[in-house]
Amino acid sequence: MSTTRPYSPGDRGPEPSGASGTSGGAAPAAGAPDGGLATPTAEPVSPPGPPGGAQVRRLSFEDQSGVVPLARDFTRQALYDWGWLPTATADRRAAAEDVLLVVSELVTNACLHAEGPDLLTITCDRKVIRLEVTDRGTGQPSPRTPHRAGRPGGHGMFIVQRLCLDWGVQRTPDVTGKTVWAELGTPS
Repeated sequence: MSTTRPYSPGDRGPEPSGASGTSGGAAPAAGAPDGGLATPTAEPVSPPGPPGGAQVRRLSFEDQSGVVPLARDFTRQALYDWGWLPTATADRRAAAEDVLLVVSELVTNACLHAEGPDLLTITCDRKVIRLEVTDRGTGQPSPRTPHRAGRPGGHGMFIVQRLCLDWGVQRTPDVTGKTVWAELGTPS
């Protein structure tokens, strides 16, 4: 598992000029001013289930509290919209629960070690779901070694490493912060 590669094997990075599937650039999500559930400002990039098309959701955490449950609820809704939930099999249910657990761990780590998350991006195609949490922290996430299963705390990145196909950290030159990304296989 990689902690330094900015993109998964075979991926050359984002396409220039919005060719990654997002319309009009970043399309950030707006937070609810009353502290309620934030909803994305853009529709899914493509309707559920298109052959070969990526689906993208973004959630801004600006002025939000309770960001871990907010991230889980947002992710759960995306999984419903994309047909992952409700599930017909135990394997599909386990895959959806793994996605929710990884989102929780990435957002929690941003809260504990990086002054909180700024943005959650979820991208799903037919084979991989990619979770990205952007924060302003300068630290380098890594699984705590040696891993001690019986001790409280310090399990987040170990869990991410065990559940994901790959994960890493992307940094942009001259920009404070980082994006921690993780990829999981879609259920068959």
